Amino acid sequence: MHPTVAQVTERIERRSGPDRRAYLDRLAAARAAGPGRRRLSCGNLAHGFAAASDTDKLRLKVEERPNLAIVSAYNDMLSAHQPFARFPDLIKAAAREMTATAQVAGGVPAMCDGVTQGQPGMELSLFSRDTIAMATAIALSHNMFDAALCLGVCDKIVPGLLIGALAFGHLPVIFVPAGPMPSGLPNAEKARIRKLFAQGRVSRDELLEAESRSYHAPGTCTFYGTANSNQMMMEVMGLHLPGSAFVNPNTPLRDALTAEAARQACRITDRWGDDYRPLGRVVDARAIVNAIVGLLATGGSTNHTMHLTAIARAAGLRITLDDFRDLSAVTPSLARIYPNGEADVNQFHAAGGMGFLVCDLLDAGLLHRDKLVVMGEDLGAYTREPGLDGDRAELVWRAAPERSGDPDVLRPAAQPFQPTGGLQVMAGNLGRGIMKVSAVAPEHRVVEAPARVFATQGDFEAAFKAGALDGPLVAVIRFQGPRANGMPELHKLTPHLSVLQDRGCPVALVTDGRMSGASGRVPAAIHVTPEAAAGGPLARVRDGDPIRVDGETGRLDVLVPAHELSQRANAEADLAANGFGLGRDLFAGMRRTVSDAEAGASVLFPDG
Repeated sequence: MHPTVAQVTERIERRSGPDRRAYLDRLAAARAAGPGRRRLSCGNLAHGFAAASDTDKLRLKVEERPNLAIVSAYNDMLSAHQPFARFPDLIKAAAREMTATAQVAGGVPAMCDGVTQGQPGMELSLFSRDTIAMATAIALSHNMFDAALCLGVCDKIVPGLLIGALAFGHLPVIFVPAGPMPSGLPNAEKARIRKLFAQGRVSRDELLEAESRSYHAPGTCTFYGTANSNQMMMEVMGLHLPGSAFVNPNTPLRDALTAEAARQACRITDRWGDDYRPLGRVVDARAIVNAIVGLLATGGSTNHTMHLTAIARAAGLRITLDDFRDLSAVTPSLARIYPNGEADVNQFHAAGGMGFLVCDLLDAGLLHRDKLVVMGEDLGAYTREPGLDGDRAELVWRAAPERSGDPDVLRPAAQPFQPTGGLQVMAGNLGRGIMKVSAVAPEHRVVEAPARVFATQGDFEAAFKAGALDGPLVAVIRFQGPRANGMPELHKLTPHLSVLQDRGCPVALVTDGRMSGASGRVPAAIHVTPEAAAGGPLARVRDGDPIRVDGETGRLDVLVPAHELSQRANAEADLAANGFGLGRDLFAGMRRTVSDAEAGASVLFPDG
């Protein structure tokens, strides 16, 4: 084990001691109480299988075989989740092969950040994670189940499913992905056309045509944002079947993996044999550290600094940005997937994908091998990739390639794209935040320029279109944190900031909001805590204040004397319009009680 990885893991375990022990005690008590169906009354149980087939009903009555819960985020608007329509039938058929049963226990909401980006609905996006966690708990609360299969892919959906399932950590749980759509218009070309549209040089029809050629089929969007970062993390945590993250939907291999997930879920229940693998034991400090290392090695989504913090809390673990910082210092960058490069996730998968990545990180001592996973003896099982036997079309696993098929996309730790991870923790007199430096060229990582302060990304966009943003600047977009308006992603800023950078202007962004997993090559200090709405220093920044954003050293400072800054009154934003419309009024309670970004931006753990 790399000494820093070992030290950070031990630090997390030490910091989490009482919380983790209490969590594991709850799991032990739930297991000791016996299978849930035995504790149901006859009336309870009859309601639970009233709609089942006669064969399934008999098996549920006898109570000797596993019953699998399917918790699905299916809808047919969200391209990544549309393939899940077919999965329940595949899972039920596979369960019956094992003389077991499966039931759709419930559905969870699945909003698309691509649809709501830059729209009022985006202010519900982050809060949807905790809503999904609660919906998952409701689905499993019937106590009819011996294991669960969670069907989800995107953004807040997988973290929400995992947080909710961890409340039932005595159950084995396998995550079942749908896979990415085939490659369409290259992401770099899409970004080029977006910048031209921002400058008024192409029409809306031309922009829509480009977007439609990029997002064109069922499956996950192919850039390396939060959705595909989710899938990478589920593998390195040992919650997927090995190699299943990036297999395209509606293919024989994808269907075979889905069916095998159901069979494996039966095998690892407490009712099958002696291979019981409860979720709460799979998700331990080693799993969380593996997820962080995987995120850093691949330049994954900044959203996961919050999601992993909340996931850890659900498992009785406590992590901090300092853990991300220390692991980033020793984790090499091994992947170049858009926005960190030109390739998409299909090209990453073809170059060796998750099997190559896990194998190399294990060899470098950067991942914990010796940990419980849902399939195989340990994480070493995830150095394999799935395939179908040519004659019998049976699912088999083979060793992943020993060499990358494309060193411009995926490299070994001995020849990294850069020696450190893609994340920098930022700190200074403006608070603490993060910067995704993996996509930012070294010459752009340090900016010192006058502040231009805006309350919304719409205000910034208007100033850009009016030609009022020439010259060096640090755009301060404040009152975008979880308490202010739910912390929407500000990805709509990216084309405009990129245009300014292309014009030769030193430019950076500082915000208490988010920039999403698709944030690009402009230096952006995001998730700044404390947020402006909570009285953070961003509320005291004025137009023209010199700000230094240093992505190399991790400093984030307004260059104003401390006594002057402390004497300024906090700016106040008019947030009345953010409280209503498109359901935002229903989330007022969440805005009042949410924890800060560094504590996971959660209403489930408001004490941080």
